[in-house]
Amino acid sequence: MSRPRPVALIDGNSFYCSCERVFRPALLGRPLVVLSNNDGCAIARTAEAKALGIKMGQPWFEIRRLEREAGLVALSANFELYADMSDRMMAVIGQFGPDQHIYSIDESFLFLDGVAGRSGSSLAGYGQQIRARVLQWVGIPTCVGIGMTYTQAKLANHVAKQRQHWAGVCDLTAMPPGALATLMREVDVGDVWGVGRRLAPRLREVGISSALDLARADPVMIAGAFSVVLARTVRELCGTSCIDVGGDANAETIPRKQILSSRSFSRPLLEQGELTEALAEFAERAAQRLRAQGSRAGALQIFIRSSPFRQQDKPFSAAISTRLIPATQDTREIVRATQRALRGIFRPGIRYAKAGVMLYDLQAADVGQLELFPVGEPGRPDGAASRGRDPAALMQTLDALNARFGRGTVKLAGAGLEQGWRHRPERLTPAYTTDWAQLPIARA
Repeated sequence: MSRPRPVALIDGNSFYCSCERVFRPALLGRPLVVLSNNDGCAIARTAEAKALGIKMGQPWFEIRRLEREAGLVALSANFELYADMSDRMMAVIGQFGPDQHIYSIDESFLFLDGVAGRSGSSLAGYGQQIRARVLQWVGIPTCVGIGMTYTQAKLANHVAKQRQHWAGVCDLTAMPPGALATLMREVDVGDVWGVGRRLAPRLREVGISSALDLARADPVMIAGAFSVVLARTVRELCGTSCIDVGGDANAETIPRKQILSSRSFSRPLLEQGELTEALAEFAERAAQRLRAQGSRAGALQIFIRSSPFRQQDKPFSAAISTRLIPATQDTREIVRATQRALRGIFRPGIRYAKAGVMLYDLQAADVGQLELFPVGEPGRPDGAASRGRDPAALMQTLDALNARFGRGTVKLAGAGLEQGWRHRPERLTPAYTTDWAQLPIARA
């Protein structure tokens, strides 16, 4: 356990939507949602959109009527813009302290040791300075939550967002014990970081319905009845720091046990060739993640299915698994296995709405394997002799090129060139900050 230090969580309010509003001020005050990759569902909502009853992840076809009825604006996700705006926001936040941990595209933890004395203001006042600077220099509205642990900072940030009288900054470290207990009693246990909607009903069954109830629970009991992770949350709520979100540069990253790459299509796919191309691209992405964590896959599963929402479509769902012998991280081997698996489950006449590739039985890539026919040997039965003697070097070069010049710069021909199955966003805004040809123009 590390020594408790005051820490702030600064995050962008409705970040994707706020990025769009920076360059389209006319959207301020209007209900706005940003849609997923295939314009399928809402992945970001402004307060005005939430007031219309729009839920996170709600399918677009269910809320499309609100364009006409309530002036709802829907935009395709512009991840290139959001990533660049995130870099700008994090750079500004980093000016307020040397110990910054970027947690996600719109969230950053900032330790505030000694800040109050240096700045001549309270921690809450310092938080207001951060908010003002980010808004002025980047254009993104933020909220700041301050606590003695990551979980307390998350809780404070949640309160700052929900209650206007905090003016966007909530500092739990400055609250008397009685006032802090009252505040925590008013926060639902499902809103505590690390609990969520699935675990909250189980906690309520044992009489834990608020953040205060959870903070007063016995960590040993929580560890036995639920998990050690939740027991750490209990201790963090009480001010004992025992969670690391990246502060230890020497901490090992726990590799994933499974890697899934999937997507819903913007239109139904009917042809096997289109599905083959789509699954090849999903396999490429999964293989890249596999190599990034230093693993090989011993098996894969693919699935294809029709839409459960289109009553006119024939219900269909199929999945098939196959072993990868030997275990591999070579994109070519994984794509070939995907293609063979698809031939076993594809059925003509089905309007396919979603497909995916999952790699599992993952093992460390540096663990040696014995092969009867090593790569490059003439006797190898799958014809791998023609694929070169060092597939790892080829994959490393592939990843390096795509990292430098953009994902998909170099890919297998099996993923297709035209990619007619791919969604072309109809509501995509320009790359305002990353493309000279699309720079915004200010007119008097």
